[in-house]
Amino acid sequence: MAGRIRQADVEEVKSRTNIADIIGERVALKSAGVGSMKGLCPFHDERSPSFNVRPQAGFYHCFGCGESGDVYSFLRAMDHVTFTEAVERLAGRIGYTLHYEDGGAAPETNSRARLYKANAAAAEFFAAQLRLPDADAGRRFLGERGFDAAAAAHFGIGFAPKGWDGMLNALVAQGFSRDELAAAGLVSTGQRGVYDRFRGRLVWPIRDVTGQTIGFGARRLFDDDKGPKYLNTPETPIYHKARVLYGLDLAKRDISRQQKVVVVEGYTDVMACHLAGVTTAVATCGTAFGSDHISVLRRVMGDDTAAGEVIFTFDPDAAGQKAALRAFADEKRFAAQTYVAVPPEGLDPCDLRLQRGDGAVRALMDAKSPMFEFAIDQALQRFDLSTVEGRAGALSAAAPIVAEIRDPAIRPGYTRVLARKLGLELGEVRAVVTQAARRAGGASAARGAGAGVAGPAGARGGAAPVAGDGSSGGAHGAGARADAPRGGGAGAYPGAGHDGAPGDGQAPPLAVTLATLPRDGDTRLEREALMAYLQYGHAIRDELLARAVEVPFRHPALESVRAAIAPATVHAARHGWAAMAIEGVREPYRGLAAELLAEPFPARDEAGAVASASSIAIRVLTRALDAEKAALRGTSQRLPEGSEQWREVQLRLRDIELERRALTAED
Repeated sequence: MAGRIRQADVEEVKSRTNIADIIGERVALKSAGVGSMKGLCPFHDERSPSFNVRPQAGFYHCFGCGESGDVYSFLRAMDHVTFTEAVERLAGRIGYTLHYEDGGAAPETNSRARLYKANAAAAEFFAAQLRLPDADAGRRFLGERGFDAAAAAHFGIGFAPKGWDGMLNALVAQGFSRDELAAAGLVSTGQRGVYDRFRGRLVWPIRDVTGQTIGFGARRLFDDDKGPKYLNTPETPIYHKARVLYGLDLAKRDISRQQKVVVVEGYTDVMACHLAGVTTAVATCGTAFGSDHISVLRRVMGDDTAAGEVIFTFDPDAAGQKAALRAFADEKRFAAQTYVAVPPEGLDPCDLRLQRGDGAVRALMDAKSPMFEFAIDQALQRFDLSTVEGRAGALSAAAPIVAEIRDPAIRPGYTRVLARKLGLELGEVRAVVTQAARRAGGASAARGAGAGVAGPAGARGGAAPVAGDGSSGGAHGAGARADAPRGGGAGAYPGAGHDGAPGDGQAPPLAVTLATLPRDGDTRLEREALMAYLQYGHAIRDELLARAVEVPFRHPALESVRAAIAPATVHAARHGWAAMAIEGVREPYRGLAAELLAEPFPARDEAGAVASASSIAIRVLTRALDAEKAALRGTSQRLPEGSEQWREVQLRLRDIELERRALTAED
């Protein structure tokens, strides 16, 4: 096929790419044992991390939803690119020159790549325009807010000229079509034809978490501009405002390291915070902070404990208070503790920095208030606490807020805080809070039953379980999505034969997972043996691996995996061989094979894992020899002593003993 990348290049690029680096741009990964890393799954919402990455194998697998694959499949799933585009992107990243079967370049097969390129070209165009005389209004706008040329360059800020089609003509000259520019949201169509969407405006590039420009936010500068104050890129195949956070590409590293994020309201607020040393600041792009933003931040933070911090800054006006209460409604989706920082005297972080300096911005974040306390205060403000009626109304309004706190270490404290603020007896307030919690619990149970969700709440206050949640070693199959993706195992049917085929009138399949395997010693050895072959086959002596992998297993599911991967072990020294090998495992056991490759290996360190892998292979062989020895002894007892058959059996028993001694000495 024309433009097909040579297979040798595909494998070489994969071997030179650390999959943890690629995934780590989107998901905060932490060590999860020898050779394994873990984070929150980017393919489904979960409270605790079940997404495992094995850099050495070039493989990822989610124990919660079943998604698995290599670095190419990850890019294809996350960025919706073709296989060719995924290879080309990674090759460009490492500076590797690809070769094509016809000697030419691969054709453009996916318009998304063109959209990324068009946005990158537009960003360069706007940035160059900011340096020209016509952009004086834009430079003055930045200067009045304390931002110099270096700050503008750091954030990639540009200027859209007032002309009708300046950017359009520039990008068409670079080879982009009008249809491509329209699909990227860079131009609009009216009675006068196609024209620039952004004209006479200061322009901020909006980038995804990997740093690719996917859209723009543009601020009005001139009085004759009758458009909105801020104009953003419309929804496109690569730009979805509900999932984008401005500044995340710059903040992600520090967010992951500090497990802290600051959510502000505007582009200039993000700039002010970063320049003041608050480098974890992000902002939404023309929309309210919502659930999709939370999912993105949780993955970047590694939000699986209450150790993290999420700080919201809101203007003290009515709109800001409304936004704060909207954020409070989603607060329970974070495992981290949530706070609110209200700037003094109505100053947003940008104005605060301009008037009082960088230190004032940092002090604002240090003076944060817990989200629960803020929400309680907002509820109480609506009532006259000097009257009995006002206090009663305030108690009814604030009690459900306290009732949402499920953490037993926190809820009693806020009950006392509420009682003190109202001037009421603690017992009276506690009774109303308990009643509100009981009502909320009943409503939540009803909603859960309707949605088919069951189980306890999360460790933090108000945290409801998320469908598909799971962790390594748990009941992984129970939370799998109905549309389980490529790597997810289909299930074995209850009462089915060894091949997992359904019988007449059987129920839908149940997942075959590590958690469903028996806990006896033989099964444990076979499970660990497959983990050793898949994860450390490259470290096992070739002859030992070749012999061990041919030994049949007793558990039918594990035997199916072994038989499928055995031929591929001849390539065990090749990077990514195991990920390719499990693709050959038939259903319903492919998901189990993925778990065996992703499950943390039971060892303290890499050297221990290598030694253990070889030891396990030897144990598999000695178990087989012991089984053969026992069978031969039984046969020997039934044969006439001294007969030819009896002597053959004795010779084989002697050989078995020698083999066993040799293996034991090697172990």
